[in-house]
This record gives sequence, C-alpha cells and structure tokens, in this order.
Amino acid sequence: MARYIIRRLMGMILLLIFVSAVTFVVFNVFPSTDPAALRAGRQPTPAVIERIRVDLGLDRPLIVQFGDYLWGIFAHQDFGRSYVSNVDVLEQIRQNLPATISLTIGGVVIWLFFGLSIGIISAVRHRTFLDRITIGLSLVAISAPVYWLGLVALYLFSKDIGKFHLFMGAGTYVPFSQDPWLWFGSLIMPWFVLAAAFAAFYARLVRGSMIEVMSEDYIRTARAKGLRERRVIFRHGLRSAITPVVTAAGLDIGILLGGTILVETVFNIPGVGRLAYDSIVNSDLPMIQGTVLLGAFFIIIANLVVDVLYAFLDPRVRY
Repeated sequence: MARYIIRRLMGMILLLIFVSAVTFVVFNVFPSTDPAALRAGRQPTPAVIERIRVDLGLDRPLIVQFGDYLWGIFAHQDFGRSYVSNVDVLEQIRQNLPATISLTIGGVVIWLFFGLSIGIISAVRHRTFLDRITIGLSLVAISAPVYWLGLVALYLFSKDIGKFHLFMGAGTYVPFSQDPWLWFGSLIMPWFVLAAAFAAFYARLVRGSMIEVMSEDYIRTARAKGLRERRVIFRHGLRSAITPVVTAAGLDIGILLGGTILVETVFNIPGVGRLAYDSIVNSDLPMIQGTVLLGAFFIIIANLVVDVLYAFLDPRVRY
C-alpha cells in the first residue's frame, strides 16, 4: 500500500506539471488580452505597456518564463500577483478557500445522508409506490438547474426578500470564526441547494447498485443463516453496493473544493469559485491560473483517496 501511494504521489506531481504547462500555454502563448495592457490601466501609452512587460518578465523567451513559473510554484509556492488588485494569488486563494470548504462539507453531509437513505429505501421497497415517488422526485431534483433553484430558494426563504423568512443571513456569508451561529444560518440554504441535485443522483446510484447486490447468492445465504434483515442490508448489501458511490463522491468533492461557481455566485459567498468567476470577468490571468491549479490538485487528491478506500471497502481489491 505504501509503495502504491508513493507511486501515485509521484504521478500526481507529474500531472500537476502537465496541468501547469497547459494553463501556461493557454494564458501566455494564446492570450486573449495582453497582460501588460491589463496592468497598465485605461488608455496606456505604448511606452508604459513595454515598461510593464519588462517589469513582469514578459519580454523573455516563453520557455524561460515557464521554467520560472514552475520553480515559483513548486519551490516557493509563488503563484504570482493579481493583474487587477495586485495582491498575492496564493494569499487571496487562502482567504477564499474556507468559505468553499464550508460550503462543500455541509453539502456533502446533506446529500450523502438523503441520497443514501432514499436509495436504500427505494431498493428495499423496489417497485412499490414509495419507490416510484422517490425516483420521480429525484428526476425533478436532477433536472432543476442549480442557479434557478438557488434564486427560487432566495425568493421564498431569504430573510431579506423571501416570502416566508425561514433562513437568516442567506446571501450574506459570515465566517465561522466571526460568529458560528450566523455562519450556519448563512450556509444552510446554499447547502440544501447544492445538495439537491447531488442527493437525487446518489439516490438513483445507490438504488441501482443495491437492487443488483441484493439479488446475489451471498445475500440469500446471509438470510438463510438467520441474520436480521437490517444486518443483511447494511453489513452485506450496502458495503458491496457503495463502491460506485465512493468513486462518484471522490470526484464530486474534488471538483467542489476547486470552486462551486454557481452556488457561490447566487448566494454571494466569497469562495474560490466566486474568485475564479470574477477573475475570468476581469481577465485576471494569474488568478485564473491559480484557481485552475487548485482545482486540479483537489481532483487528483480525491482520486488518490478513493483508490485507497477501495482496499478497505472491498476485500477483493489489493495494491
């Protein structure tokens, strides 16, 4: 297991270098806007732009710029400075990351709880009226766009403009360190909006896997031994059916930690996704590069964690 993890970590470094190369080519070899012109402000003179290019090192060969870029990232954790606000990219990401982590963790807990519960109930009550109702509601939840669902939730339940005033602080994020209760109130609605589509997807995934597993011979053997039905479902059935759920959850969590752009934008949460969106709007190339690399890092780590969990969930898996 240790040798496998070491090999994966080495591969992770190579993959991050590849992602860095792709982002560097996209934003430096084929830029939509001259970075020096972005830093120069409105109506700059050619002399000012050229001086800024020299200061930023953009007059050097591209291979030298890429080498310095990689050295700064992996040796000094230097992702450059923003072209718009002139702040350190990594420091800005660190400031926005707690909001994204808070949003992701809460959404994951909610969607796994409801997704697993609904999926198990639907599989055990297969082809009953309850099964049809839950699957129908899951289809509705999957079909609802996140941004639309978020706007509807704000219109109905927000404290400021909502009709029912059920949730306090929605649309105004409060850090946990400032006030835990207001932090919870500002995120409860985004958590449920984020979890709605994911919970529906996971419910269908668990249902399909559980229906297939519950028809296996070892399930009938466990029942023939006189084991309680609850033990058969959770100890034998769910453990075998949960492997695809772990795979999907690892990828989804990695992607969400890289930034939930739609939810953060709708609910005005200052997370990494909102930072990436604002950077794209302002053509802030260093900030875009930093958020892309952060997303790639979380996805790679999530894949590694999922592969390691396989060995604990499925005794047939060995590394």
